[in-house]
Amino acid sequence: MCNMCNRMSKHRIAAAREKISTTADIKLITSVRDFFHLSSDDFYSQVVAEFEDIIPVIKTSIAGSRHVGRYCIGNKHGLLLPHTITPEEYQHIRRSLPHATVVQRIPEGLTCYARFIACNDHVALAHTELHQEVEELLNDVLKVEVFKPKDPYSYFSGTYCALSNIGALIHPHASKEVLDELSENLEVPFEAGTVNDGSVTLFPGMTVNDWTAFCGSTTTNAELQVINRVFKLRK
Repeated sequence: MCNMCNRMSKHRIAAAREKISTTADIKLITSVRDFFHLSSDDFYSQVVAEFEDIIPVIKTSIAGSRHVGRYCIGNKHGLLLPHTITPEEYQHIRRSLPHATVVQRIPEGLTCYARFIACNDHVALAHTELHQEVEELLNDVLKVEVFKPKDPYSYFSGTYCALSNIGALIHPHASKEVLDELSENLEVPFEAGTVNDGSVTLFPGMTVNDWTAFCGSTTTNAELQVINRVFKLRK
């Protein structure tokens, strides 16, 4: 096992509430993956001391925006960024990431926002109308198989799903049949749940990887218990 994997295996941390400025929308300003963490100025100081010895913690903006979690999709294999990212931002992120991580811009005219896609290191759950070129980029750069459910309900997208290699949380209106179908196709157990005191928009309300999660400040104790159980997190 690599040194980074050894460090991560020792740091399984229970889901935590975080209040950044006045927003409960934590995922907008941060994106935590198993091998790197992108963050805006708002959240950087709160994670760098704890995680900088485990994974790279990268303070950045994207196209001048603090909403870094909205505009990027990534996993241990790669990171997809919007075409609007500046050359300086791109080079900063590229230099800060592990050498093996592929970094690529999305071509102009295409979108790959996190509200349309939830992914881990193996699979992606995408909106039914995701463009074919974006799907191919997910295959090539992130090395994931893309699953686009035929069911037209809007909770089949990144907005209403939080996904790791261990488990997944999805819109509470998902039926048992939907949960079973997603669990079978994406090969991780799915459960229904909410964040931020009943909010069904899991993005931008939380961000998760295989060993920790950050949730919005209004997330209840009951919701945290569900998140910790689904993603097998602990203190």
